[in-house]
Amino acid sequence: MEWIYQEKDLATIVEQLMVSANGKKIFLFTGEIGAGKTTLIKQLCRHLGATDEISSPTYSIVNEYAYDNPLGHGLIYHLDLYRLNKIEEALHIGIEEYLDSGHYCFIEWPELIEVLIDSSAIRIKIDIQPLSDRKISIL
Repeated sequence: MEWIYQEKDLATIVEQLMVSANGKKIFLFTGEIGAGKTTLIKQLCRHLGATDEISSPTYSIVNEYAYDNPLGHGLIYHLDLYRLNKIEEALHIGIEEYLDSGHYCFIEWPELIEVLIDSSAIRIKIDIQPLSDRKISIL
């Protein structure tokens, strides 16, 4: 499944993305720096009902947000693994606990931990297109 969009279209894209996820809660985001991974995650968090300030966890590695909507409430873990160099570093921060928590996990730069990820995770690739468009692909 693919969508080409501009930032103004994100709310509609997120709705379609959540429907296609069919209740799955682990989302892996790949794309070059500046492709819009964090922007898409912000919109996903808003869609779920998070009211916290959503920001990139580049330096903290993990941000936690609460969400509440008519269908339920819970936590969202937003992870940015860009600064990690070895899988041992991911294990040290407790990556397995996040993955096994049953809460939403939105993970930027997941390549380092692919061996820990269940094949049912939603894999999203964002590519920059001409004229400031982006292309989201579910792999």
